Amino acid sequence: MAEFEHRQAQEIRDACERHGVRYLFIGKSAALLLGFPDTTQDADLFVDRTPENCKSLVEALQDLGFSLNEMQIQEIIRGKDFVQLKNGPFDVDLIFAPDGIERFEDAWRRHVRVEGFPVCHIDDVIASKEATHRRKDLESLPRLRAFREYWMRQQRRMT
Repeated sequence: MAEFEHRQAQEIRDACERHGVRYLFIGKSAALLLGFPDTTQDADLFVDRTPENCKSLVEALQDLGFSLNEMQIQEIIRGKDFVQLKNGPFDVDLIFAPDGIERFEDAWRRHVRVEGFPVCHIDDVIASKEATHRRKDLESLPRLRAFREYWMRQQRRMT
């Protein structure tokens, strides 16, 4: 399984922009875009689950080269809580209802832009990891929290 690469984030960003998709990078892919030194196997996207946005997302994914079957298309259009895609040029997890984040609009208000990428704030990344209670996420929390302190200092220096 290949690792998530910056180029993939660029391809996602560009396709989503072309199709007007509202989304945020979340999870480890968001942390990586913020500068967290680690790796992940896929891109995690928190998607605004409005019907129009979900239809645009299907078009963006097909534009990227994903071979979506009818069931996947319907799951995306209805905004199923979690859709895992492994039938494209890279792996993508679509998350319409991430643990630890109440609403897309809440995360959108807090998000940051990194090189044109819409990225969940590090606090939302951490909140989501905490709320999953998955062992691998809980094990990464001390490093993510330490990174948060570093990242917040960097943000204060830039303002």
